[in-house]
Amino acid sequence: MRREASILHLDLDAFFAAVEQRDKPSLRGRPVVVGGVGGRGVVATASYEARAYGARSAMSTAEARRRCPAGTAFLGGRFPAYRRTSEVVMALLRELSPLVEPVSIDEAYVDLAATSPTHPGHDLSVEGVTAVAAELKARIAVATGGVTGSVGIGTSKIMAKLASDMDKPDGLVVVAPGTELEVLHPLPVTRLGGVGPATAERLHQIGVKTVADLAAKSLPDLVALAGRAHGAGLYSLARAEDDRAVVPDREAKSVSAEETFERDLTDLAVLGREIDSMAARVGGRLRASAYSGRTVTLKLRRYDFTTITRSQTLPQPTDDVRQIAATARRLLADAGTAGGLRLLGVGVSGLSVYAQGDLFADDDEPLPDAVTAEDAPEPVPDVSVPVENRWWPGQDVAHEELGHGWVWGRGLGRVTVRFEGPLTAPGPVRTLAADDPALSPADPPDWRPAGDRAGRIDP
Repeated sequence: MRREASILHLDLDAFFAAVEQRDKPSLRGRPVVVGGVGGRGVVATASYEARAYGARSAMSTAEARRRCPAGTAFLGGRFPAYRRTSEVVMALLRELSPLVEPVSIDEAYVDLAATSPTHPGHDLSVEGVTAVAAELKARIAVATGGVTGSVGIGTSKIMAKLASDMDKPDGLVVVAPGTELEVLHPLPVTRLGGVGPATAERLHQIGVKTVADLAAKSLPDLVALAGRAHGAGLYSLARAEDDRAVVPDREAKSVSAEETFERDLTDLAVLGREIDSMAARVGGRLRASAYSGRTVTLKLRRYDFTTITRSQTLPQPTDDVRQIAATARRLLADAGTAGGLRLLGVGVSGLSVYAQGDLFADDDEPLPDAVTAEDAPEPVPDVSVPVENRWWPGQDVAHEELGHGWVWGRGLGRVTVRFEGPLTAPGPVRTLAADDPALSPADPPDWRPAGDRAGRIDP
C-alpha cells in the first residue's frame, strides 16, 4: 500500500450498451440489452435503463426479456465498434502515465506515480489526483462521443477498484490515504475479489458478512476455510494490504475459475452444476476481455490431495459458456470421481482476440426483434425467401439508396432496418427482403464529426 493515492482504476459504464446507444440515437434513454438474442442467449451488458428493471450481466436473455418492458432493444454484439472505442480510451490513459494495465476491453489501472521523459508526473495530493481524474473523464466523454467512465483512485489496486464502483455511473471517488479501512470494512464481503458464491456461502456460515467481519478472523481460521493461498489472500485484503504493481500491457494466457469444497464430492450431478457455475464465470471474463480460447482444461484435486488436469482443444476458439461447460463435463466424466473430489477448476487457454461466436448467435425469431409499437415497420409484400443467418439485431448494414443503418430484427424472409447513425437524428424504419441485393453488412459508423477524424485509431 502506497503513501499517496496514486493508482487510478477506470471502469467504463455499461460499455457495450453505451456504445450501442451512442451509435443508435433512437435507443438513447431506452433500455438496451447486449448479448445473445436467441432462446439460450446470455446477457453481456445491460444499459442502466435496463438494469432498473433487473436485467444484468450473465443473466439469461430469456429472463431479461421477462423483466424488461416492451420496447427494450435486445442486440447482438459489435466487437469492432467496442474495440475501436476502447483503443481511443486506452490511448488517453497512456497520455497520463507510462504504466497502464488494461484488465479488459472496458477497464484499466493507471499508475499516476510513474514518470518518464514524456510523462513528467502529477500532483499526487488528493486535490491533485481528483483534478487529473475529472479532466480524464471529460476527455473520454468527448473523444468517445459520450461514453462515460467511473474512476476510483487509491493507495492500492483493491482500493482503486472498489472506489470506481462506489458512485456509478459517471462517478469519481478518491480514497484518501489513511482512510482505507473506514471505506473497506463496512462493505459486504462479496465486494472483495476472489469471494465468489461458494466462498461467500462458507463465510456466511461462520458469521462473516462484511469485510470487517472477515478482518476479525485469524489467519489460521481463513486458511482452514479457504486453503493456504486463498485464505492468506483474504486475510490481507481484509486489512487493505495490497502491494500489486500496475503491469503495463499484460497479455492473458488463460482464464480460469476453481472452487474448494467443504467435503469431498462424488455426485456427478452436483459437480456438473459446479462446472456450469465456473464456466459461466470464465465465459463472462473472456467476453469482458474480448478474448476467446481453443483449449478447455479441467483441474481436479482428489481426496488424497493428488491433483490432475485434463484438457481438450476445440476446432475453433470460443467464449460460449455452454460449450465450455459441456467440454468440462465430458472431461470430468472421463476422469471420474472415485474417492471424492475436494477441488474442481475450469479454465480456457490458447487465447486470441475475440471472434464472434455463439454468445451473440440467435435462433430464428419472429420479425421484428427490437421494434416498438410506436415505430412499427412499413408493411411489405409476403416473400418466401429464407432468412439468411448473416442478419442479426444490432448489426451494422448499408443500403445503396437508403445509406447506413442497423438491423432491428429479422425473420419470415425479411429484415427490418433503422437507417440512422451516431451523428444523425433518429431515422426511419424500413422492412426489406432478406436477400435484397442493395443491402450488405457494413463497418461500424464513425461517431466523430468530419473535422475531428484526423488521427483516428482503427482496429
